[in-house]
Amino acid sequence: MATAKQIQYRMGQAKKKLTKLNKEVTATKAKVKKLEAQLKKAKAAEKAKPKKKKAPARKKAKAPARRRKK
Repeated sequence: MATAKQIQYRMGQAKKKLTKLNKEVTATKAKVKKLEAQLKKAKAAEKAKPKKKKAPARKKAKAPARRRKK
């Protein structure tokens, strides 16, 4: 059976790990929020951009007139 000191040590280690993970979760949440904001801005910019109109088809150049043989 584990002694009280061993259990306290394990609890301390678990708390350290939990604290570290909570910091990582907080940082990740902040990153996600930032990326969502960027995505929202990008979508708004895409929507606001006027679509390019296609240029009218070019007329084909006429072939030079052929000379008749004599």
